[in-house]
Amino acid sequence: MQKATILAASVLLAALFLLNGCTAYNVAVDERTTGQWVDDNTIALTIEKDFLADDLVKYLDYDAFSYRGHVYVVGEYESREQVDRAVKLAKGVEGVRQVTTYLLPKREDDGCSTADKLGIYQKLKQALVDDKNIWSTNIEIEIVQCNVVLLGIVGSSAEKSAAEAHAKAVKGVRSVKSFLTVK
Repeated sequence: MQKATILAASVLLAALFLLNGCTAYNVAVDERTTGQWVDDNTIALTIEKDFLADDLVKYLDYDAFSYRGHVYVVGEYESREQVDRAVKLAKGVEGVRQVTTYLLPKREDDGCSTADKLGIYQKLKQALVDDKNIWSTNIEIEIVQCNVVLLGIVGSSAEKSAAEAHAKAVKGVRSVKSFLTVK
């Protein structure tokens, strides 16, 4: 029985790596235990699957992240009903302790093009990678209407402050919302 459990856990972990585009390196440098990482990725993938299956929630407008069961839903919405539905779906997933949102109303022309978002992302990611005092793989970056959202668990307050400073320094960034937590 124990061999079957270990095999099942190994298969799940391998599937999560493949589905999430992660490598063993990401788990090794993460501030969470392997078990926490697997649980959080399972939660986030389940929420994303539920968003995709829902008729009201626009899957491409929302992203879900989980850190120790604290879920963050980030994106844009067309109606208050969409927001309420997205939060309800997230709260309904096993293991979710809390849901926090960063959602902006969708605007026809928010003045932030896809090229602007990609440019901000690339510049910020490069700044984080270049800073040898930051484990950049522990920090998720989302860009919503040229506003930067930082998510993840970092090792120190100094690392958190440095990441936030890098985000604020990127040209074109309107604001920075940090959901970074310190281990």
